[in-house]
This record gives sequence, C-alpha cells and structure tokens, in this order.
Amino acid sequence: MRALLIGRFQPLHLGHMEIIREASAEYDLIIGIGSAQKSHTIENPFTAGERYEMILRSLGKEGISAHIIPIPDVDYNSVWASHVISICPPFQAVLSNNPLTIELFSPLKKVMSTELFSRKEYSGREIRRRMIEGEEWRHLVPEEAARYIDEIDGIKRIRYLAKGDEL
Repeated sequence: MRALLIGRFQPLHLGHMEIIREASAEYDLIIGIGSAQKSHTIENPFTAGERYEMILRSLGKEGISAHIIPIPDVDYNSVWASHVISICPPFQAVLSNNPLTIELFSPLKKVMSTELFSRKEYSGREIRRRMIEGEEWRHLVPEEAARYIDEIDGIKRIRYLAKGDEL
C-alpha cells in the first residue's frame, strides 16, 4: 500500500525522521513537501528545493526510499485534498496528526494518525528559534540536514528574517 505523509519540513528534524522510518517500513511512502511555494519567511525560511534536498540526503544516508513531491498550497480548503491527489502518484492512505488534514482527507482516503516524537523538542518552530538565538540545534535534525543548512548558509538567512525583513 502507498501512503502519503505531508509536512512543511522547516527544517526536517528527527521527529520527522522517526515517522518516516516507521512509515517506510510499512508503506511505499510519498513525502509531500507542504506549502511548497513558500520560502524566505520566518515560518517558512527554506525553499521547496532546499527542503527536498534535506530530505533526499537524509533518506539516502539511512537507505530509505520514498517519493518526494512538492505540494503548493491551495488557499481553499474544500479543494485542497483533491489538489494534493491530483499532483501526487496514486496513494491509498494519508499519515497525519494535523486535524485539518485529517478532516479534509477523511472522505477521500484512509487516514491514519502518526505518533509524535518528543514534540516539544522536535518542532520546526523550536529549532528555528534556537537557530536565531544561537542555541544548539544540530542534535535535533539529521546530520545531512544540518550539513545542508550550513552549505546554503541557512542560519544567516533565518537570523536576517528574524530581524523583520524578508529577503
């Protein structure tokens, strides 16, 4: 069975990786990069391509295979699930803990909740806060994701964005 896991991955963190590990052992996995059109804001600092690369490198290091699909938003909830279905390879199930995602997909697909791993610590918002404040964050993300964030000078971007200016 093929299943879709959607997240913004801003950035990819170890909580995401734990869900991906478990899901990929059970399903042919599609990883949907949500809000793919958004970048260079404090909530969404990384581009879809950068998030794709973080995921691809991290999965490769662990030998995990998955389809990775950027999914732009449609700011109209009643058509969002159909939009996602139209741009992804066929799938039978959705893996999510997001209440809106569950509600929107439930009439169309089998929806299964995923376990949250140390949600307070493994949170994109918390990791971005730590990056801005100069606190340790690397232990919260896969090694390959941290390496890539360094390559693109992601910390400099996030700190610049935190000043209130958007690039």
